[in-house]
Amino acid sequence: MSRPDHEVPNASERGAVVPPAGRTDAALRRIGEALHGLKYGSVLAIVQDGVVVQVERTEKIRFGK
Repeated sequence: MSRPDHEVPNASERGAVVPPAGRTDAALRRIGEALHGLKYGSVLAIVQDGVVVQVERTEKIRFGK
């Protein structure tokens, strides 16, 4: 099927792996939990084959001057 040049193919048409909605929702929930209460630091999502397989949270503690 041909599409106009201005249309972008969706993820499955590009050959991307599209995870089931339940896994995506769970990953987003875990990322949100990792962000909750974080003042200084980072949250890193590790993705393999289009699926979040690990979430890392690094928190930094800043001391006053």
